[in-house]
Amino acid sequence: MPRGDGRDSEDFRESPDLADLDSFAGVDELGARAHDPADDTDPDLDAPDAAYQAGGGAGGGIGGIGQLGDNLALGPVPDLVAPEDVELHELDDQGDEFTPSDPNGQQARRELLAVEAELNQRWPETKIEPSLARIAALVNLMGEPHRGYPVLHVAGTNGKGSTTRMIDALLTRMGLRVGRYTSPHLQLVTERIALDGVPISAAAYVDLYRDVAPYVTMVDNAGGPDGVPMSKFEVLTGMAFAAFADAPVEAAVVETGLGGSWDATNVADGDVAVITPIGVDHVEYFGGSPVKAAVEKAGIIKPGSVAVIAEQDPDVQKILLERAVEVDAAVARAGSEFGVLEREIAVGGQLLKLQGLGGVYDEIFLPLHGAHQAANAALALAAVEAFFGAGKDKQLVVEAVREAFAEVETPGRLERVRAAPTVLLDAAHNPHGAKALATTVAEEFAFRRLAAVVGVMAEKDARGILDALEPVVTEIVVTKNSSPRAMPLDELNDIAISIFGEDRVVAEPSLDAAIETAIGLVEQSDDPEEPLAGGGVLVTGSVVTAGEARTLFGKEPA
Repeated sequence: MPRGDGRDSEDFRESPDLADLDSFAGVDELGARAHDPADDTDPDLDAPDAAYQAGGGAGGGIGGIGQLGDNLALGPVPDLVAPEDVELHELDDQGDEFTPSDPNGQQARRELLAVEAELNQRWPETKIEPSLARIAALVNLMGEPHRGYPVLHVAGTNGKGSTTRMIDALLTRMGLRVGRYTSPHLQLVTERIALDGVPISAAAYVDLYRDVAPYVTMVDNAGGPDGVPMSKFEVLTGMAFAAFADAPVEAAVVETGLGGSWDATNVADGDVAVITPIGVDHVEYFGGSPVKAAVEKAGIIKPGSVAVIAEQDPDVQKILLERAVEVDAAVARAGSEFGVLEREIAVGGQLLKLQGLGGVYDEIFLPLHGAHQAANAALALAAVEAFFGAGKDKQLVVEAVREAFAEVETPGRLERVRAAPTVLLDAAHNPHGAKALATTVAEEFAFRRLAAVVGVMAEKDARGILDALEPVVTEIVVTKNSSPRAMPLDELNDIAISIFGEDRVVAEPSLDAAIETAIGLVEQSDDPEEPLAGGGVLVTGSVVTAGEARTLFGKEPA
């Protein structure tokens, strides 16, 4: 419909172009131009002020507000008197004592569920369309919050989450305010965005989403009817960057979601690129080759950064080093510039002696099990040293490093949630992770009998996971977690029987029933002379399985 001045409004409703971030200027969340560029008036200066008009315009006093007379709608303001133990700022506008709502209370959780239901309408993080255009447009509209702090970027196949948490703990102990972004979560999505080592509240998550939602709509609309809307992971990444800018943080530790080059987190340029061990995973995107995965993950190594690389297969290492040379990045390699010098199993974890970039750090107690976690610790230490510029004659404070590692928590990584019998949870979800888990169980635990409760996602290599666990497991209880992506129980049961034999396999349709069955298996004995103590249950196969088990045992998200 014509506007009345002879110009069709469609003439200035041009859609912004994702390839041209400047084209978003002056566009509202519906994709419409807020101002006709042919109009010679300034919309910000010429728009009538609502408060000015409500106050009576020019006759209402300065701004039309605050002048006695016909324009004063509420009448005289009463004097507020606070009780002796209450300050005036703790009263609401009616003079009643104000009680702030619980940021993790029932109302906040309800709003969080509503936000999650809305986000779950988008593509899941297991589905990607390789492009940084959408996330780049989003952060551009938000004022580039990801450039307000230095970033340590973590990619790899296994150990990313543990390494990210260790880096967070070290940086925090060094006196910095730190933001941490990880994925996926174990129990609650708020775990993904942490400040000062603690997940943000449900209320803060909801507020973040509401803040970024209009910009997300703008990016969605810019893609046109045939374009790809922003994925859930892309939106969460934008939320994390915004949370860190608002805090504000002095450093952000950011874990990739899937891959590297095309991962939404890669819109940030990490000062330090941390590459954990690379194996076979997400074969639907990277094929069955670690080398193909390495090409993708190497993309987080940016010009002028420091690449801190875990021990890798030689072919994988070659890919990573070629990328570092290509972008003129400095390199620190496990086994060369840093590594684990000594490792001794201890009660509740292990005692380490680490070679860092700045020297030797001894008497490091790590409350985690496994040689792979010791390697993660060395990797995290080197990353933080690189961040601070440590070198041959510049070492981090050893006592601070000891304190940081002693306080590290990695939920769902060989986490003990019950004693007698011992119940351990581990989020291993691919053959590489399952092998590390089996090795650790064999070396550091002496179970008389060990039953595994396993629930796997449909797209994962269930046979590879079960093959890795078979040598250390007495019986296996296969089950299904609540995810719609969970492998059907009959299919997993058939795979388990082909590996363990029928006599060692039990199938249970729900996780809680599977855990109860496994506990019963390790507590029973056909030999009256055999002690009942020393039994163990291992719940594994998926991040979702470990997270749901954690909830069943009453653990809070962390």
